[in-house]
Amino acid sequence: MSEPSYTYIRVSKTDALESSAQQYRHLRLQGLEASPESFSSTYETEAAFSNDDWIRRLSAPDRETFICVANAAGGQDAPGIGDWVGQVTLRGPMSAREFSLPEEAGQLTINSDNEERWQLLGLFLLPAHRGGGRGSRLCREALSHLQRRQPDARTVHVRLMVKPDNQKIVQMYERLGFVHTGQCTLAEAMRAAGDGHFLPSDTSDPKYSNRSGIIMNMHLQRI
Repeated sequence: MSEPSYTYIRVSKTDALESSAQQYRHLRLQGLEASPESFSSTYETEAAFSNDDWIRRLSAPDRETFICVANAAGGQDAPGIGDWVGQVTLRGPMSAREFSLPEEAGQLTINSDNEERWQLLGLFLLPAHRGGGRGSRLCREALSHLQRRQPDARTVHVRLMVKPDNQKIVQMYERLGFVHTGQCTLAEAMRAAGDGHFLPSDTSDPKYSNRSGIIMNMHLQRI
């Protein structure tokens, strides 16, 4: 059996949205079953989402979703046709207030006038499709999209948060140009991802308040 070919796409917020929502649901639920530790959400939560919920996720104005597609028939001539096997999401642009973290997190200085702020999150590939640089390629697709956008801000501040026990993924981000700048709590990571509504009312439990997550940042210049 020959190796599958792969393409990398940004999901349209308007074209074929219902079909995209179904494929995205299938990918997310597979991921939540295979690697629940990679997500702040749970299989039970997302399995209960309606089709409209998935459409809202993909069409939300503060999110950009990028997909790795396997066995893409037609290659670049038919992007998105094939099995969706990986994803990464950008959340933003975020206000300086929304992007800010407590001083103890080691937050970089936020230049509210001259930069645009985004959170990179949700990087995941199905186990059978890991390796071969596909995670890096997905991230590069997302970062290139930010560089091609045409707002006034010439600098793009991109931040991510990752669990400390995943050194392979940390090293991959370092190769992409991200720098380790501080540590976050799970509660901070969930809020940065837009998942604060999943948090309990009391986040003093060490599960949510221990400062062990790795914060990484990079600054991009627009093309």
